[in-house]
Amino acid sequence: MQFKLQSEFSPTGDQPTAIKQLVEGLNNGDDFQTLLGVTGSGKTFTIANVINEVNRPTLVLSHNKTLAAQLFSEFKQFFPENAVEYFVSYYDYYQPEAYMPSSGTYIEKDLSINEEIEKYRLNTTSTLLSGRKDIIVVSSVSCIYGIGNPEDFHNGIIDLSEGDIISRDQFLQKLVLALYSRTAAEFTRGNFRVKGDTVDIFLAHNDIAYRIHFFGNEIEEIESFNPENGKIIETLKDARIFPASIFVASKDKIHSAISTIQDDLRKQVDYFQEKGLTIEAKRLDERTNFDLEMIKELGYCSGIENYSRYFDGRNEGSRPFCLLDYFPNDFMTVIDESHVTLPQVRAMYGGDRARKTNLVEHGFRLAAAMDNRPLKFDEFEMINNQTIYASATPADYELEKSEGVIVEQVIRPTGLLEPVIEVRKSENQIDDLLEEIRIRIEKKERVLVTTLTKRMAEEFSKYLTRFSIKCRYIHSDVDTLERVEILHGLKEGVFDVLIGVNLLREGL
Repeated sequence: MQFKLQSEFSPTGDQPTAIKQLVEGLNNGDDFQTLLGVTGSGKTFTIANVINEVNRPTLVLSHNKTLAAQLFSEFKQFFPENAVEYFVSYYDYYQPEAYMPSSGTYIEKDLSINEEIEKYRLNTTSTLLSGRKDIIVVSSVSCIYGIGNPEDFHNGIIDLSEGDIISRDQFLQKLVLALYSRTAAEFTRGNFRVKGDTVDIFLAHNDIAYRIHFFGNEIEEIESFNPENGKIIETLKDARIFPASIFVASKDKIHSAISTIQDDLRKQVDYFQEKGLTIEAKRLDERTNFDLEMIKELGYCSGIENYSRYFDGRNEGSRPFCLLDYFPNDFMTVIDESHVTLPQVRAMYGGDRARKTNLVEHGFRLAAAMDNRPLKFDEFEMINNQTIYASATPADYELEKSEGVIVEQVIRPTGLLEPVIEVRKSENQIDDLLEEIRIRIEKKERVLVTTLTKRMAEEFSKYLTRFSIKCRYIHSDVDTLERVEILHGLKEGVFDVLIGVNLLREGL
C-alpha cells in the first residue's frame, strides 16, 4: 500500500526546496542528510512529504515521550489511512535493580506498567511483522533496548481460517505458548476464556476480541466483538492472533536455555568459591535456582529479561534484538531534535553497564545480565539505513556525517520572524508575569512558563489557580498519556497557561 498524505495545506516557504533536496538525496543513496529548520518552520510537515514521496517504512526517533506523542498525533493526522505506530517505554514508574557496594545496599526492581502503552508497543511489532510497507513508527530511545527475537515473535503468530481442522485443546495450547492467560474471572487484554466449544480471546495488541466457535475439531465460525459490551462487530473468514508479549520463546528454546543457565551458574559459583567469596556464591546460587524453578513452572520469572541471551540463542557479548530488527530492510530513520536525541542514545549503554557490573560482581546476577542492554552507539549506527537528522541547531556530529551539506529551512510557512527576546529584572517577577498572563488571556493567546524544578512547576500552578487563572503543569512524573491530553488541552484552549521544566524547550 502507498503512503497517502492528507492535509489542507501545501508546502510553502522553504519547504518545497527542502522536500525536493531530501528526496533526491534518498534516491541518490545518500546515507546521511541534515535538515536544518528553525523553530516553527514545519519540519514535521516536510518529513511527512518526504515519506509520502519515497514511500518507505520509517522510524521517527524522538528524545522524550511527550514529543514522541506529539509527533505520533501529527503523523496520524497526515496519514489516516496508513499505519502510524507509537513505541515508547511502557513504565509509568521504574526503579531498576541495583547494588551499592559502598553501603551494602541492594535495591530491588520496582515498576508500574501502563497497559495502554504496552498495547501500542505490541501493535507496533505486530504491524511491522504483518508485511505492511506503509508504516511509520514514532519512538523514544526505548527502541534501542532489548526486546524479543523477531523470529520467535513471528513463529508465535496464530493464523486461523473458517473450516480449519484443529482441536480446541490444541488451539488452547497454542494460545498459552503465545503467552495468553486463561481466565474465568475478569476478561482483560491478553487473556482468553473457554465456554464449551467457544473460545474468546482478548487481543493483546488491540481493543477488540475474537470469538472462535468449534464444531468437533473444526473451526465453524470466527467473530470479532467488543469485549466491553459483548456486541458482535463482524463475522470473519480469517483471523490472525499475535503473541501477548514481545518476549516469546518456543518450548525447545526454553529447555535449551534452562540447561545453559545451569551450566553457567555452576561455573560462576565455582569461581566465587575459588576466590573465597562464599556469600556471593550462595547468593547467586539461591537467586538463580529460584528463577529457574519459576521459569519451569510458569514460563517466566521476575527479571527474566536478564536471561534474554539464552532464550534468543545469542553469543556472549553480542547485541540484543531491538525494535529496529523488526523493520523491513529498506526502512529509513528520521532523528528529530538530533542535537539532543543522539547524545541520549550514546549515553544509554554506559549507564546501564555500570549498574549491571555491580550486580554481577556481587552475585546478584549471572554475567549474561550484561547482554540485556541498550545498543552501543556504533551498533545503533550500523543497524540503521539512510538517516535524516532534523534540528534547529545540529551538532558537529550531524554536520560531519552529512559531509557539511545541509538542507536549510529558514523561511517559515507563516512568514513570522523570530520573536524579540526581552530580559527583565527578577525583582517583582511574579507580579510582572501575572500582568503579562492577563494581557495574553485577553488576546485569547497562550502562555508557556518554564521553571527550574518539578516542585516549582506544581507550586506555581497552585499559585496561579488562586487568581482564577486556568493552568496546568507538565513534567516527567506526569503519566505519558496524560501529557498528551495536556498538550491537546493547550492547543484547544482548555486552559491558558502551561508550566513545565525542560520539556518546554524542544519541539513544542
